Formats: sequence, C-alpha cells, structure tokens
Amino acid sequence: MSDRVALGRVHAALVSLPGVRDAAVHVTRDASGGRRIVAHMVTHAPLAELRAALESSLPAHLVPARLHRVPHIPLLPDGSTDRQALAALAALTARPVPEPGTAAPEPGTAAPEPGTAIPAPPPETVPLTPQQHTLLLDALAHRGTGRHVEQLDWRWRGPLDTDRFTAAWQSVFDRETVLRAAFDWGSGPRLVLHEHAGVEVVRHPPGSVDFDRLRERDRLRGFDLRRPGLLRLNLVDEPHPAGGGPAGARVLLTFHHVMLDGWSVSVLLQEFYRAYLAGGRLPGGERRPDIRDYARWLARQDTAPARDFWSSAIPATTALVLPAVPGPDTGLRGTGRAEARLEAGPADRLRAWAASCAATEAGALQVAWALLLYRAAVTRDPALVGFGVTVPGRGIALDSVERLPGPLMNSLPMTVRVDPATAVPRLLAELCDRALDLASYEWVSLGQIHEWSGRRAQDSLAESLIVFENRRRRFDDLYSALAAQGVGVEPPRASGVHSLFPVSLFAHRDPDGGLALAAVHDRARLADDDATRLVGQCVRLLRELPRLKGGSATVADALATLADEPRIRMARAPAPAARDSPA
Repeated sequence: MSDRVALGRVHAALVSLPGVRDAAVHVTRDASGGRRIVAHMVTHAPLAELRAALESSLPAHLVPARLHRVPHIPLLPDGSTDRQALAALAALTARPVPEPGTAAPEPGTAAPEPGTAIPAPPPETVPLTPQQHTLLLDALAHRGTGRHVEQLDWRWRGPLDTDRFTAAWQSVFDRETVLRAAFDWGSGPRLVLHEHAGVEVVRHPPGSVDFDRLRERDRLRGFDLRRPGLLRLNLVDEPHPAGGGPAGARVLLTFHHVMLDGWSVSVLLQEFYRAYLAGGRLPGGERRPDIRDYARWLARQDTAPARDFWSSAIPATTALVLPAVPGPDTGLRGTGRAEARLEAGPADRLRAWAASCAATEAGALQVAWALLLYRAAVTRDPALVGFGVTVPGRGIALDSVERLPGPLMNSLPMTVRVDPATAVPRLLAELCDRALDLASYEWVSLGQIHEWSGRRAQDSLAESLIVFENRRRRFDDLYSALAAQGVGVEPPRASGVHSLFPVSLFAHRDPDGGLALAAVHDRARLADDDATRLVGQCVRLLRELPRLKGGSATVADALATLADEPRIRMARAPAPAARDSPA
C-alpha cells in the first residue's frame, strides 16, 4: 500500500472519531531511521481515548506513533499542510501521546517539564475581505438598527427534539470555521477564528410570543461582532391543530451578512439536516475549503485588471441613481417592506419575451428598474442611470467554492444609458452585456470600485439594489429522509435585509410560477405608501413589456404605460455622521 493511500486511510479514521474536527497525518523518521506515522488533530477529546479508538479500527502498523493536539491545521497557499507551522503549534500544546514503548518526542515538538505552564496558542486570524471591511464599517455606524441582519423562517411539522436539534447545529458550528469567527479591530481589522463557539437555540412554548414581534425584536437585537457565532435560532411552538394532525413549530434563523450570505446559509441548512438525521452529529472533520482559503485566494489576485475595468466601466458623468423624485422628509424611521406579485400567466409571458431577446426575467427586471430611475429624473433627453445588482461571487477559480460558507455574495454598480428613442430589446441587450462584463470581477468590493472611479465620498454610484434570488434547489433527498422520521419541513422564506442601499428590490420565482417582488426600504427616505407604489409600478412595467410592439417598441412607449401613475417621492439623504471606525 502506498504512503498516500495509507495516510488517507488514517486521516479518514481520525476525522470520523467523535470530537475530532480536523486532522493532518504525515510520515517521519526516528533516530534509527525507522518510519513512523504522526498525527495532529483539532479536538478537545482525551488523546488516550482517541488512540484506543484508532487501535480498534486500524491495523497496528497504521496506528500513529504520536498524536498531537493543535488549535487548527495550518495550510500553505497551494492547500497542502504547512509542516513547519504545524510543528510550531504542536510545541505550544500539551504533551503528545506516544506509541507504547517509544522514546522522547520528535525534535521541534518536545513536551514541557511536568508542572510547567503551557501557554495557550493564540487563535488563528485572517485579513478581512474588502467586502467585509465595507460592511463592517457600515454595521458599526448603524448599531441597533438591524442593518445587515438577515432572517429566514420556515415551518417544521412533526416531532422536534430540542436537544437533538441543538446538537445538530452545534455539530455544524464545530465543522464550519465561519461560524466560529469574529472580528477584532484593536490592532487593525482582522477575522479571528476561535476554536469553539456555542450555538444559541431558544424554544418558546405555544402562545408565549407573537412570531412577527419576535422576528423584529431579534433583528434589532443584532450581534456583537467581536464574539463568534453570528447565527442563532428560535423555535416557536404552534398550538395543536384543532382537527388533529402533527404538532408544528416555526423556525426563525437570524444571521449577519458581514459573515454569511444567503447561499452560505443554504449550504449550512443542508449540513444541519444531515446532522439531525444522524442523531445530532455531523460525520467528518472540519470543512475545507473555508474562509481561510478564500482569503488566500483573494490575496493572490492582481487588482490591476479590475482597477482598469472599473475605471472605464464607471462613466465620468454622474448617473441618475434615485428611483423617485426628491421629496420632503418622511418623519418616519426604521425599515419597511412593500410587496407585490406578478401572477403566473404574466410571469410566463415575461420569461418568454425575455428569452426571445436572449435574456432572462432578471434582465427584464433590470430594464423595468432602469425605466423607473429614468422616469424619476423627469427628463426627455438621454441620460445615464445607475443601480446596484447582486452577484453570487462564486464564479472564481477556487475548488469547491460552491460549497464554501462565507460572505461571497457581492453588490456591484450597474450603469446604462437610457434613451427614449431606443428600442426596449436593445436596452435589455445592453444590460445583459454589462452583466457579462461584471462576472470577471465579482470579487471586487463596492468600496474599491468607488475609489477607483475617482468619485468623491458623497457621490453615490447607486441608491438602490436589485436582488434576484435564484433559489437553490430543494433538498428533496433530505426532505424525504426527514419525512421517513415523521418530520415535514418547508423551504425557508427570506425576510430581506436592510443593506447599504436605501431601497433594495428583492425578486424570486414563487412555487406557483409567479414573480414575487419585495422592496425593503429605509422609511426615513421612502415612506411606506410611496414604497408600495414604487413596487407596484415595477410590476406594471413587467406586465406591459411583453405587450409592446415587438422589436420596434421604444423606451418612450414603455414609459407611456405609466402616464397615469403618480410620481414617487423620496427624501434626500441626511448629512453623513461620524463613523465609529474599527481601523
């Protein structure tokens, strides 16, 4: 058997042991020239117990001669184990457990004298991504507002074991580095990767809380970004159905966008269901790749091409960015949500029309929003309009990035020229071309782009954001396995997050084939009635676009369908306040 196959077998045995999050295995030579297997593990379990478990599951020649406890497994940029750093970590930790009858520890990992205090190794740190730095600054400047806090909720039918539920989530926390991460800005912003973080799960008896009030209170509670575990859960039991049937509960999952995005939480939910089905424990070790690997990938990127692209992609002329005409102060505060829906029939016609133009319904939504921005400017001349779009941030050359939990989703500025005489399909094609251009640089932050564009701090590249949620596939195999245990769960519903932008338009295809829209807005800038009218006008445009005169319909023709609609009003942004910077 080759060394590679043998070590792979030992590694698999190690990470399958209870309490072992991660491990590294290599071969070394002793003083007599003999070959011995050495293992380093991220675990709290007693090493003697782990050795006993290995001796019962592996042939004697594959049981490691030495077991070392380390806080993490350091890696080189190519993803291989950093042996030198690993030896340094092992030297700081407790005495290794040798094979029976062996002599002193190997060089570089000598155990301390009995009674000597062993200094705890400092937690591993990694630099913030540019996107995290932007969001962290904004989150600190808006404490207590629920900004950048996202929530999902869904119904759980059937038996719900709180201990098993909590243990399953704790198993996910133990596996996922991102859930044990927190921020430190004492000596410059860094991400601190803690060895342990406990999950918070609170269960509420039937009738003890109002779910909507709980959701809002939990959102405004926010998170202490200096402590790990920027995800928590509430379980709200529902009364037994009057006509019988299984009892149910509503699950509320709250997380912070500075550490996770929606795609990541979908990955974590799959891991949770796997752990729950396994009795509360997720098999396998710590996940790789993780946020450390993403940080290394970012550090290797040459930003010069991205700088050149964005310097030319953002025109020198200031774009129209407000989706409404300037209006008086609203006198309101907090975050609002306005919803509307394009029914299944019109939504199908919209998709067919977009497909005939080699585009998607997401592109059609961008056309409608660009038209609303242009209309708000009250002009008949051609003009540039600008808004933000979200990109998944996972179209990068990093292995298994689609399974990596972290803050990869990004918001990028989109600028397009709107001319009343331009055919609507032509405007749609231009927006599609720009979306393709953005794909090569979706890892660049909005703050970097603003700097490279040469804009002043007070000049905004966008005041609104379009989030087209391409929902990840249902976990049908996991749902079936849960159903076999008498448990039924619904796909989670997102509430929408109050972001950097005063207006964010969320869109997704609902189960009936319709297109659901929701505008999450800053009520100090946009009143509730105006937000409702804005999202309603967007739906009306989406309904009318396929009815226009084919390829000859112009922007002016599309805007004429809103001639009887009132103008939306929006208050000006307040003067910028001094920020509580972590730098």
